[in-house]
Amino acid sequence: MINFEYARARDVAEAVRQMAGDPSAKFIAGGTNLIDLMKKDVERPARLIDISRLPLKAVAETPEGGLRIGALVPNTDLAYHPVVEQRYPMLSSAILAGASQQLRNMASTGGNLLQRTRCHYFYDVATPCNKRDPGSGCSAITGCNRMHAILGASEACIATHPSDMCVALAALEAKVQVIGPAGERTIAFADFHRLPGSEPQRDTNLEPTEIVIAVELPARGFAKNYTYLKIRDRLSYAFALVSVAVGLDLGDGTIKEARFALGGVAHKPWRDAAAEAALRGQPATEASFQRAADLVLRNAKGLAHNAFKVDLARRAMVRALGQAARATPQSQSNKAIR
Repeated sequence: MINFEYARARDVAEAVRQMAGDPSAKFIAGGTNLIDLMKKDVERPARLIDISRLPLKAVAETPEGGLRIGALVPNTDLAYHPVVEQRYPMLSSAILAGASQQLRNMASTGGNLLQRTRCHYFYDVATPCNKRDPGSGCSAITGCNRMHAILGASEACIATHPSDMCVALAALEAKVQVIGPAGERTIAFADFHRLPGSEPQRDTNLEPTEIVIAVELPARGFAKNYTYLKIRDRLSYAFALVSVAVGLDLGDGTIKEARFALGGVAHKPWRDAAAEAALRGQPATEASFQRAADLVLRNAKGLAHNAFKVDLARRAMVRALGQAARATPQSQSNKAIR
């Protein structure tokens, strides 16, 4: 039994004050990840601060033509929100590709951003893990590493980020609004999550006393030429071996702009600006997509059990770019890959 104190924050300012008073505490909203970690003895917070009743559940259009999503908007509500379905269908598709309906009903937008890796060594307190116990070692490097990173890993950690939603948010170039004792600030989504480096225990650049209050989407949502393709071991309730979110702006068969992000391959959703730039002005053909995929994976490195993911990621990228170019996005209800 883990003993902990429980407190409920009445507003955002009080939540910040409570966390500032005890930075070792944890915020809890839907609890779909934190409760699992507490059950496994990975997290042992002495205090939980309940933020589930804060007024952060609105979805509203911004003056710039984008969309502001409150941190406590449930994943299900966001996926089926009419503006998201119409203008940001890539995001809706990515959310529906993840977890189960029951979990999506509970999981929050902010919680999705902050979920921890699903590496089995991280969850097994009997094994060394630098993310859980810095300096103890990474069991996955010489252990079973089939689900692990092929890009951006380090000698300290080869875990992958588990979110589907975050892959789409990366491709859409969202921004994360946070607030703490020093005030409010905005973090570009590309800078929100971290690669492991020598500090794998830090998943994000969020300060311990800060709280996510919203995610903001830009006006451009790539509502026509998009897809979210997820390759996994089974068709439902499984984390991605590789996933790809793609948004294209096409004109007369030529790529005017390309955005894509990969999931299941790194410690954070993986963007490659050079590969995106290489597609601009190119014909929307398989040959162009293959060159972009090769560029993204030029530094990919497989280990004993996950080397297959390098070729899998390459083929998934080509497939996803083709789906987006044809305006035939991957269906999340009929998951047969086209």
